[in-house]
This record gives sequence, C-alpha cells and structure tokens, in this order.
Amino acid sequence: MASVHDVAAFILRERGPMTAMKLQKLVYYCQAWSLVWDDAPMFAERIRAWKNGPVCGDLYHEHRGRYEIKPGDLPKGDPDTLTAAQRETVLEVLRSYGDKTSQWLSDLTHAEDPWRNARAQAHDGEASSPEITLASMAEYYGSLDERTACSLG
Repeated sequence: MASVHDVAAFILRERGPMTAMKLQKLVYYCQAWSLVWDDAPMFAERIRAWKNGPVCGDLYHEHRGRYEIKPGDLPKGDPDTLTAAQRETVLEVLRSYGDKTSQWLSDLTHAEDPWRNARAQAHDGEASSPEITLASMAEYYGSLDERTACSLG
C-alpha cells in the first residue's frame, strides 16, 4: 500500500508547487475517491477534521511551517510506488480538483458530511481533531453520482 507521502509526492510531480493546504485537500480527495472507485484506501494514515478542513497529520509533520510545497520537498514520498489504479485515481482527482484554490477546496470540504460530522464532535473553535473515518468517506462520496462529483470544477 502506498503511503500518504507517496501520494503527495505523486501529486506534486504531476502539478508542481502548491500550498500545503491545497496538497492536504487533494490527498484527502484521493483517499475518498479511492474508497469509492477502487474499493480500497489509497494509504493507511488517518485523516483528521481540523478547523480548516481535512488534514493528514503524518503529512503535516513533514511540511509543517511551510506555505508552499515543491516536488522533492517530501523526502519520505516515492511517487513511483503507486499502482496503475492508484495513479489513475489521483489523475482523475487532479482533473476534477487540481485547478481549484486551496480556499475553494477547504470551503468544499466544510460543506461535505465527512468533515462536518467529524467536526460536530468538537466545540466551535476547539483545537481538537476528530478522525474522518474511511467509512464516512466511502458512504458519503459513494452516494454521489460520479458525473456530478467529477464535474465539480
């Protein structure tokens, strides 16, 4: 199984430099759509419902303190470890979400059930970060019509 670092490295290789926030949201959507399209998680690391949207803490610790992340900035990531199916899923996510701003992606995640339901466990403004479960992602994104989901842009 690929790691979140591998997925992030692949995204950066394909799209070039981007904000840390945008990278986090794209990784989240790769995980979510992998659950729907490939019937399996893309990576094992957990995603948390932070105030600004979904964040994978393991990836955050690698880019903490940086606004922009460039290809090669994540030494733990190897984009070549992704399977053909995983690469296809990431590329489809990038076609649908890759040209959006980090704020647009954050706003979108805030409007969707997996983040909203996980954040409902925290009080407003609280720094806690409940997990966004794989089951909640699979259920929510699996219920969307693929044509609608993939034409969000």
